[in-house]
Amino acid sequence: MTGKKRSYEDYCAAAHALDLVGERWALLVVRELLLGPRRFTDLRTGMPAISPNVLTQRLNDMEAAGIVKRHRLPRPANAWVYELTEWGKELEPIVLRLAQWGVRSPAFERGKAVSADAMVLSLKAMFLSSAALDAALRIRLTIQAESYLACVSDGTLDIMRWPQGGVSGGAGPLAAQAEVQADTPALLALAYGGLDPEAGQAAGMLRYQGDLAALRHFFSLFRLPPQAMSPDMPALHSSPGDA
Repeated sequence: MTGKKRSYEDYCAAAHALDLVGERWALLVVRELLLGPRRFTDLRTGMPAISPNVLTQRLNDMEAAGIVKRHRLPRPANAWVYELTEWGKELEPIVLRLAQWGVRSPAFERGKAVSADAMVLSLKAMFLSSAALDAALRIRLTIQAESYLACVSDGTLDIMRWPQGGVSGGAGPLAAQAEVQADTPALLALAYGGLDPEAGQAAGMLRYQGDLAALRHFFSLFRLPPQAMSPDMPALHSSPGDA
């Protein structure tokens, strides 16, 4: 039997928001649902360290709060999936802003493998809209078993999971100028490490096809912000109450 859900017992709206999504794993569940519906097993794949019981509890709590809904997809998929409600989808800019803030930490290990959805949302968070005002690009990203379509137009970036909803039975893929198949460390190197797609393919790190110039243009539209402070910055002095 699970205990009573913890609360800050603080009547600030920010504290109430943390009551709703401040539990461990809750915002990562949101992250995995921002690009569309997911099966329970898909969520486990995106967050392999979470236990089934904890994931079930988070989903139940978030469904009760009106952040997540559960429904069955029509045939031929005919699968139960979890999806963000319209209100739940409003968490996207918060999650992206957290990514922009967290990547600046000197303790953050850049370049490590992440989930496919986390990689795609990293692109959304680090997108340079000012560098893409005249760009019109459609790029397919295939990460392990996941596929996405990234569309750049008028300084905006939209990315959808493909087939739409991440399940079989969706519509066929839209036309793309280029496609790249890679794991997340290789995609991180393409977007933030200056890796050229042609060099990456020659090194066996990835496969690409289509318009190489479009692919290079696409990966030039992302930039990591600088670290917040130097790792060797001296520690702050302790306050008298810290002793």
